[in-house]
Amino acid sequence: MCRDCLLPRADASRDCAADRRSHDLTSHALVQHYLDRIARYDQNGPKLNAFLLVNPKALEQADALDQERAQKGPRGSLHGIPLAVKDNTNTQDLPTTGGSLAFAGAQPQQDAFIVAKLREAGMIILGKTNLHELARAGTTVSSLGGQTKNPYDLSRTPGGSSGGTAAAVAANLVTVGIGTDTVNSIRSPASACDLVGLRPTRGLVSRSGIIPAALTQDMAGPITRTVSDAALMLEAMQGPDPKDPTTAVLVGAEPAHYGAALVKDGLKGARIGVLRSFFGTRDENAEVNRVVGEAIDRMRALGAEPVELSVPLDVDKLIATLDVQKWESKTQIDQWLRDLGPGAPAIHTFDDWVASGRFDKTLEKGLREAQPYDHPENDPEYLQRIGPRRKALQEQILAIFADQRLDAIVYPHQKILVVPIGQSQVARNGFLASITGFPAITVPAGFSSGGVPIGVELMGKPFAELTLLRLAYSYEQGSHNRRPPASAP
Repeated sequence: MCRDCLLPRADASRDCAADRRSHDLTSHALVQHYLDRIARYDQNGPKLNAFLLVNPKALEQADALDQERAQKGPRGSLHGIPLAVKDNTNTQDLPTTGGSLAFAGAQPQQDAFIVAKLREAGMIILGKTNLHELARAGTTVSSLGGQTKNPYDLSRTPGGSSGGTAAAVAANLVTVGIGTDTVNSIRSPASACDLVGLRPTRGLVSRSGIIPAALTQDMAGPITRTVSDAALMLEAMQGPDPKDPTTAVLVGAEPAHYGAALVKDGLKGARIGVLRSFFGTRDENAEVNRVVGEAIDRMRALGAEPVELSVPLDVDKLIATLDVQKWESKTQIDQWLRDLGPGAPAIHTFDDWVASGRFDKTLEKGLREAQPYDHPENDPEYLQRIGPRRKALQEQILAIFADQRLDAIVYPHQKILVVPIGQSQVARNGFLASITGFPAITVPAGFSSGGVPIGVELMGKPFAELTLLRLAYSYEQGSHNRRPPASAP
């Protein structure tokens, strides 16, 4: 059996694929191994509570893929690899609930576009993971699934909203996972759980079949233990989808081969802007600043040239003047419920959901603020946010890249450590990429003195995923910061 598949630090997809070609490891054995670990660590022991449900046909599907491999050969590097899917992403054979009691049993009639793409690549959906209910905050608690724990510190959250996926991947309950990101929600749990989280450029990956939070900001992407696995996942997920007009830019384009970015000396000669205004200045920021400072020093040692940026960007002000979740939530949730057709739950509208009270208390304020917006397109403030203000910020960031000849911009994803269970996560920096639509990748930077993971984020220009993966892979290979959590050895 491929030993590396069973270690949280492994480049599992590549190593497993090679091992299966020599018939030493079957998909059945790998799936069974993960099912055993889920029983041991998710449902018992530390009770991480990462999964909302496990696919009852996972072993049957693994057997079919093993047989296909024996008869025809593998479809590619992802053939037979188990995948965790955040439960706001449609699966035609498993419910998609958003973690809400109100939507328990909601059954989509077809897969989300990215799920279909990953199944075509030969992946097995091991199960659906918990999330902060309907992806609306950052601590991964839901009325249907309860609280997911951080495998590195069971008293803390795993970040969010894709914390169930992150906890499952970090604790090696599955090989890789899918997250979604409206403000921080792929990269926050990656930072908190010592993982790689990639938010792609808006338009590179389809959002159709995903419960919307705010389509202006929504994106899906991989959460993995290694940069190379993130590259493999992104390669399979990309592509134009007629149901998502943002992906029209890809029509007729040659798909990118992200494996070409995986070079160990990728930081040599790179110019990386250090966005100092995204570092905290209080005592509570000291541990994060120390670890991210060491990460930047390591990038320098690996050949990069850090460039100090004196740009007075304030993430809290950006959120206050550009975030559009309040305007887009109601109409987009109503559309998602209509699209479910015969698989829809008993609750049919956003207003019915709010009236039911069947949601985690952390959502109430935001849901009630969204209720008045039946026609956001008529609100001048909303139009300013999606139009002139957003465009001005995009142009400002692109000008910084051009003027300073930058390959990426670097900053801590979170200014403070991920919070204890029961507190709200604050001081996250992911909104800059979310509202501009630019790509960003978070990679492990190290740990606090108490063993809490800390992530460093690299943001690039639109469709510069090859560059970001090259830089991130070089840093990963030159630092080896990832280590498995003690709670799930």
